[in-house]
Amino acid sequence: MFLSLQSLWTTVSGWPYLTALLVFGWVAYVIGLGLWIVLQKREPVATLSWLISLAALPYVGFVIYHFFGPQRIERQRLRRGRNRAALPPPAGFSTDPDAVEMARLAQAVTGLPPTTATAVRLLIDGGAKYAALLDDVARARTRIDLEYYIFLPDRTGTALRDALIERARAGVKVRLLLDAVGSGQTKQRFLQPLLDAGGEVAWFHPMRLHWFWHRPWLNLRTHRKVVVIDGEVGFTGGINITDEEDERLRDDAYRDLHLRVEGEVVQALALVFAEDWAYATGVVPTDLPGARSTAGAVVTQVLVSGPDSSWEAIHRLHVGAIHAARRRVWLVTPYFVPGEAARMALTSAALGGLDVRLLVPKLSDSRLVTFAARSYFDELLAAGVKIHEYGPRMLHTKALLCDDEVAIIGSANFDHRSFRLNFELSLLFRDRGLAGELAALVASELESAPQVKHQRARPLWRARLPEALARLVSPLL
Repeated sequence: MFLSLQSLWTTVSGWPYLTALLVFGWVAYVIGLGLWIVLQKREPVATLSWLISLAALPYVGFVIYHFFGPQRIERQRLRRGRNRAALPPPAGFSTDPDAVEMARLAQAVTGLPPTTATAVRLLIDGGAKYAALLDDVARARTRIDLEYYIFLPDRTGTALRDALIERARAGVKVRLLLDAVGSGQTKQRFLQPLLDAGGEVAWFHPMRLHWFWHRPWLNLRTHRKVVVIDGEVGFTGGINITDEEDERLRDDAYRDLHLRVEGEVVQALALVFAEDWAYATGVVPTDLPGARSTAGAVVTQVLVSGPDSSWEAIHRLHVGAIHAARRRVWLVTPYFVPGEAARMALTSAALGGLDVRLLVPKLSDSRLVTFAARSYFDELLAAGVKIHEYGPRMLHTKALLCDDEVAIIGSANFDHRSFRLNFELSLLFRDRGLAGELAALVASELESAPQVKHQRARPLWRARLPEALARLVSPLL
């Protein structure tokens, strides 16, 4: 084998004008790939990062960009109950101009108008979420729709699967939509008993590497966690179905936050699931839940974003909420890789005298993201942002609290991947009671999370250099 390769190299190296041909090929490769990337019209920093990275990887770079490069997808949206016209907020919504502006902005970029909830419950950690979910599943009468990024065949996943099987056998319609990458460990034999009981299972963006000329969606995942039961109860937030998030089973389980909601907002969650199910299966559901007349006291708005829209809805609403804040901005996120707009919003709020606090894990499950996040700390600290690092458990909560009534909770991290690549879902609340609950929770977390000092020790090889290098690729994370 070695001799054959050596003989081939000897033959090729003897070709006339070999150097010129290689240089010409490299230039053609850079120009061709460069035009492809430039025509995507992304942020200049991200575009330049891709250009520099791929120019250093002749030909191999094409394959990398083909599989992992940014891309937009088009999909047919269900329009039932959605209207992008500038409709006024519901009666009694708010007289605050900032609130009205944010509601209209959210509706314009998502197509989902403001709605209400009759009940909202914060579920702290997996133990509380799984107990509540299993209880509601056991009481389901007509249908259960679930969408998850991670659904593993471990103790937690088996318990939920078996509960779904029992309901399916009782005549309840069960549909389970799983991300093909996040739930890749979940095999057909684990799900077969659910199928045998009458349940339905679909995969979001399954692998199709053999279709080389059709760009794969390897990098575009559904990161949403949505459950809708009987069109009356909904769950969403940051907790997947895995033992890694159940503190009753593991001492190192993720620290996380989820939501259980009732009321009109569940209709919006059902519609989002129906869209995703139709997109994944090609079957448009005809039995969407009808309108409910009972309005709740908690003003809520469903925020959805993904690579099928260029508006970056969740990103815009985070930045808008920060700009509208008058007293405080508390941000909790496991992955902090902000773009320029988000970074400017946070530093401007702090420079303007607001109480701006950032709570991140001391060490996330990605060292690259940890280094990238810390590369922004000096700028934030100089502006007056108070940064706290939570540990020893991995912090997985995604929440933003502004002043005393605005809260955003959901699946979206504060990074480029969540804002641009993943399909995400968060709920925006304008309610003093819920904001107060979130404030109490975050305050308790801050008390046990050491504050990062501006003049902290930062060795060159173990801190400054890794952070600087991670920041270079942060637009690609």
